[in-house]
Amino acid sequence: MNSVQIRSAERALSVGTWLIVAGAMLYSILTVTPLMAAHTPDEWDWTAPILPLVVDAAVVIVVRLDAVLARLGGHGGRWPIVLRWMTGCMTLALNVADSALRKDLVGVAVHAVAPLLLIVTAETGLAYRRAITAAVAEQEARHRAEQAEREKAAQERREAAEQRAREEREHTAMLAREQREHEARLAREQAEREEVARREAAEREEARERAEREDRERREREREQQQRERERLEREAVQRRQEEARRREEAARREQREREERAARERAALLSGGPVNEKLPEDHARRIVHAAFGEGLPVRAAADLCGWSVGWVSTRYQEHRDATAGWALEGATP
Repeated sequence: MNSVQIRSAERALSVGTWLIVAGAMLYSILTVTPLMAAHTPDEWDWTAPILPLVVDAAVVIVVRLDAVLARLGGHGGRWPIVLRWMTGCMTLALNVADSALRKDLVGVAVHAVAPLLLIVTAETGLAYRRAITAAVAEQEARHRAEQAEREKAAQERREAAEQRAREEREHTAMLAREQREHEARLAREQAEREEVARREAAEREEARERAEREDRERREREREQQQRERERLEREAVQRRQEEARRREEAARREQREREERAARERAALLSGGPVNEKLPEDHARRIVHAAFGEGLPVRAAADLCGWSVGWVSTRYQEHRDATAGWALEGATP
C-alpha cells in the first residue's frame, strides 16, 4: 500500500467518523431535549438542550484528540479512556432514559442504536488510526532500511571504484617514479659531464682572469702613481692660490684701513669747523652732513655746522639711513 492509498483510507475513516458523530449528536439532542424539558421547571425549559450539547461536545473532543494522538503515535493514558467511556455511557443513558422510564423496551433498543454506534465507532476509529500509524511507521522503517541498504551498496561501489582508482594511481605513480629515476640518472650523468666541462672552462677562465687581474693591477698602480702626482701638483697649485688670496686679502684690508683712515681724517676736517651763520654751498653742506651722520652727531649739531635748516639735515639723515639699510640688505659696506 502506497502513501496515496493510506491518505485515502484515513480520509474515508475521518469523514465516516465525523458523519456518525454529527448524526449521533443531532439524534441525541432531539431525543434528550424533551426528557430534560420534562424534568426542568417551566421557566428553565430553554436550558433543556444544554446538557446533550455538553455531553456531545465532550464526545467531539475525545474523537478529535484521539485522532491526533493516533496520528502522532502517542497515547494519552487512562484519563482519555475514562472520558471516552464516560461520555459514551452518559449519551447512552440519556438517550434510553425516557423509554426506560416508560418501560418501552423497543424504544430503549431503538434509542440505544445511535449512542452504541458512536461508542463503537470511536473505539474502532482509534484502533484503525493506531493500526494505520503503525503500518505507516513500519513502511517508513522498511523504506529507510531499503534506503540505507541502497546507500550502503552505493558506498561500497564508490569505495571499490576509489580502490581501483587508487591502485591505478599508485601504478601510474610507480611508473612515473621509475621514469623519473631513469631521467634523474641520465641527468646526473649529463650533469657530471657538464661539471667536468665547466671545471675545465672555469680553470681556463680563472687563468685568463688572473692574467687580466695582474694587468689591471699594473695599470692601477700606474694610475695611482699618476693620480698621486696630479694630487701633489694640485695641492701645490692650491697652496699657491691660497697664498695669493691671502696676499690679496691683506692688501684689501690695508687698502680698506687706509680708506677708513682717509675718510676719518676727511670727516674730522669737515667737522673741525665751528658753527656757521650762513648756509654753506650745498655740495659742501652735504659732505658735512654725511660726515656728521658717520660720526653719529645729532641733527641739530649737523645743522649748526652746515648752516642749513634742521628739516633739510633731517631729510639728508633719512637718505643716509635708507642707503645704509639698503647696503645692509645687500650685504655691502657703505
